[in-house]
Parts: sequence; C-alpha cells; structure tokens
Amino acid sequence: MAKLIVTMIDGSVHNIEITPRLEYWFELYAKKGFHKAFRDDEKQSDVYALSHEGLRLSGVTVKPFGPDFLDTLKSVEVAESDPLV
Repeated sequence: MAKLIVTMIDGSVHNIEITPRLEYWFELYAKKGFHKAFRDDEKQSDVYALSHEGLRLSGVTVKPFGPDFLDTLKSVEVAESDPLV
C-alpha cells in the first residue's frame, strides 16, 4: 500500500502507514471508496485529513482537524510503503 510522510513545523517527521483501519476511516469520512476518492477527486484536503487521523491513531497529540492543525504541518508526502518492513 502507501504511506504518508508527515513533516511538522517543529521538524519532527512521522511515517504513517495506510492500514486497513485508516483506509476504513477515510471511506467513512469521504463517503466513497479510498481509491476512487484519490483517483477521481485528487483533493489535497483529503490527504491532510488522512494524515490527521493517521497521526492521531499512532498516538501523536494533534489539534482538531482544521486550520489550527494545518498550521502545524510543514509538508505531507505520499510514498510507497517499504515491502520489507
């Protein structure tokens, strides 16, 4: 699958794997299939929402999703997961 590389403005970097749980959450949030949402809509806000939930699920304390959370981000990259990990 894929992962998100989330860099915060404080310099910390988080690798968020797209797990089945995170994919399921996204489908409820977006009200459509995971692949269809990214293929058809291509909205960066969906990537930010996915990174927010992924950070939260991994135990990182995050602000509620919205402008205050977005202000804590430096970048979010979509990358391929390492198949050997």
